[in-house]
Amino acid sequence: MEHLLARLEVDSRPVSRRIVNLLFNSFFPINQPEYVWCERCVTLIQMNSAAARKFYQYAYEYTAPTNIAKLMLTIRRCLNACIQKATKESLHDDDDEDEETEKESISVRKSTLLNDVASMASLLEIVVILWRSIRKALDHNEGAKDYAIRKFASVLPEYLKVFKDDRCMTPLVILASFMPPAAIPTFSCGVISKLRNVDSGADESKYSTLIDCVCHWGQVGHIMELAGDWFLKTSERRVRIHVTQESKPELALDYIEYLLTHPVNRGCLLSAPKKKLSQLFKILRAAKVLIEIRKIINFYCVLFIFFQFSEDGKDYLSILKETGDWIESQVVPCLLATDQEDSISKQSNVSQLIIQDYLTVCKDLIMVGLGNLKFQAYLLDIALAVIQTGMVFLLLCVLKEITEASLTQNTETHEVESLLHAVQTVFQKILECVSCRLKKQPEEGIQLIRSIQMPLGEFIYAVQYWRSSCTAVHQGVLSTLLDAIVVEINYALQKVNEGDLTIPKTVSDLPPLSSSLMTIIMKTVNVVR
Repeated sequence: MEHLLARLEVDSRPVSRRIVNLLFNSFFPINQPEYVWCERCVTLIQMNSAAARKFYQYAYEYTAPTNIAKLMLTIRRCLNACIQKATKESLHDDDDEDEETEKESISVRKSTLLNDVASMASLLEIVVILWRSIRKALDHNEGAKDYAIRKFASVLPEYLKVFKDDRCMTPLVILASFMPPAAIPTFSCGVISKLRNVDSGADESKYSTLIDCVCHWGQVGHIMELAGDWFLKTSERRVRIHVTQESKPELALDYIEYLLTHPVNRGCLLSAPKKKLSQLFKILRAAKVLIEIRKIINFYCVLFIFFQFSEDGKDYLSILKETGDWIESQVVPCLLATDQEDSISKQSNVSQLIIQDYLTVCKDLIMVGLGNLKFQAYLLDIALAVIQTGMVFLLLCVLKEITEASLTQNTETHEVESLLHAVQTVFQKILECVSCRLKKQPEEGIQLIRSIQMPLGEFIYAVQYWRSSCTAVHQGVLSTLLDAIVVEINYALQKVNEGDLTIPKTVSDLPPLSSSLMTIIMKTVNVVR
């Protein structure tokens, strides 16, 4: 038995299902009374709690939803009995005990109940697992669903008072999310307050379940308002008492990040009224001075893309241009600062991440056809400023997308010609930057060359693939490559004494940049021809 449970705990879904089928009658004896089901459940938990969760995860496949619901309610009665028993045992015989003794009695009651926290938590987790397994069946049976909600809603407040351990609280909050907020008003009215009281920098586990719960209730707008209040540093009034709430912009960013990085929650956020989304968009736009600015840029761009698809008649590319202007005027100078103190270094690191995120979003927009020629030309202007920072990896990716987007249009307008000319200019500047880095900081230069081999190869391949559409670009890029190779080899020869000169026998014997460029060129057969 122990071996089977150990296998059940860790094995794959097909194997686990077969083990559940094998053990089903032992731990879920349908022909016996319901209290026996609960006893077997407790036994299984005590033998292997992880295997127990796995067992009840697949139990619905081997019995009717009615039996699953009965087991849920039986576990509820078991938990209620534990609470009542602990309460009775803690009652003092003396009716005239003072307040201090009463408090002590309550403490004893709770400590007695919480002696076996693991078992209680496992029972609550199994209730959640069972409910999830029959949610579709309950949705098709409103009577059974309402009955289950009433039963658990009536005991949830008491459970929340008694089961204080984090492992117990998590399944209780999930259980609450299965019920309409009106059924549990005491808890539902306090969720936002709990989120407000979370400490800045807290681990995700401290707020994730609460946010999931709010999203399941369709109240994601409350989280947006809370985050907005923190960004705007507003104060709130409660029952005629003016209380200035602590502003937690970093925590607000954590909440928004959690919403955007989890598919279900992201769907809830982006399905919120456009007015609220627009307000959040404006708040993020105005919040660029905060420390966690990289996250703001991420969220800002995600919301931008959403608006791009959902709004008509508005040029949201202009908003990205404004962000680019801000990056050029504020972020790039930070990276170019010569002071290398710790504070400056940290700020420079954040600045690099901001530029990376911005370029990634712009690259993806162009790739899916959302960036017009004017925006592409603007992005190339930004690229000329970013080149100075040495961040050329993403710039090569941007060049590749712009080149493909321009050449696939198969139109020879003045705008396209100017754009492709700008592409060649930026590419030349990138190679100059790499060459300069190699001369000033050889080790870093070699690392930079290695890091850009893939995007550089993709860009050259794209130019070669579309050479028939625009031979000028193909010739210009190839000429730039050969010029870079000749210049580097010439520079290397000037530094070598005549007696030490060795004729290279393979491409790898060439100087670093030349070796890398020649390797890429030789892999592109048509270029060599």
